[in-house]
Amino acid sequence: METTPRIAVAVVTMGNRPAEVDALLESVAKQDVPPARIVIVGNGCPLPEFARRLSLPGEVTTVELEENLGCPGGRNAGIERLREFGDVDVVVELDDDGLLVDADVLRRVQELYAADERLGIVGFRIADELGETQQRHVPRLGKSDPTRGGYVTGFLGGGHALRMTMLDEIGDWPGEFFFAHEETDLAWRAVDAGWRILYAPELLLRHPKTSPARHAIYFRVTARNRVWLVRRRLPFVLVPVHLGVWVLLTLLRNRSVHGLRAWFGGFVEGLREPAGERRAMRWRTVWRLTRLGRPPVI
Repeated sequence: METTPRIAVAVVTMGNRPAEVDALLESVAKQDVPPARIVIVGNGCPLPEFARRLSLPGEVTTVELEENLGCPGGRNAGIERLREFGDVDVVVELDDDGLLVDADVLRRVQELYAADERLGIVGFRIADELGETQQRHVPRLGKSDPTRGGYVTGFLGGGHALRMTMLDEIGDWPGEFFFAHEETDLAWRAVDAGWRILYAPELLLRHPKTSPARHAIYFRVTARNRVWLVRRRLPFVLVPVHLGVWVLLTLLRNRSVHGLRAWFGGFVEGLREPAGERRAMRWRTVWRLTRLGRPPVI
């Protein structure tokens, strides 16, 4: 890799947030280190001429998918296009309703990757318009300080950076997940291959405060994908432990009969349907995740 990694920005949109996408791209254009490339993926939707209207830096490429492939599928399309160009070292993926508040985000990403050749993933801090970070957006267990950075076991899909050589080694996003737990699948594969994941709270993405349950498919897909995740990635002895913990947590947290019915329907679907390639992590990876603060049974 070059001493100074070449950065690309990738954004996936369903075409229903044109004003938010414009604002995000304008915040990218204001970065003091411009991206070498920008890829905008229309996930089952047509795209306007962003580059002409906004005077974006770098090479701008649009990809229009015929159907909505979900979050991981859309991101894979952007990564594949960057891989075809072959001149990018790190891709920064941003939610289409996010906003880069500071002008030095890409420069800081560049510096982090230049300083650590085994750094695979950098997670951003996500905060709403009031500066509040929801606890579910902090990649640690418990009520952790969202401004404390360090090495972690996972990252946030809304704002992060991925090293391209890491993806070439471990594979891309699990497209069949469509939505939910795709970040954990990618993170576990990265850690198992010896890559580091850094939570860098100084890299801020402003994002509207939301609930994951706003998606109609949330309960079913979340349960299905959790079963798929552990069937694919955990040693056999840990699979029932992990699923048992999450059945208990779901019963304690969810008071909606409709939500529980959908969740358990997805759970059964995850057991019945093929989970994809099984590549279970090594026990030393289980120990590494545990030492980092999150054993893979929680």
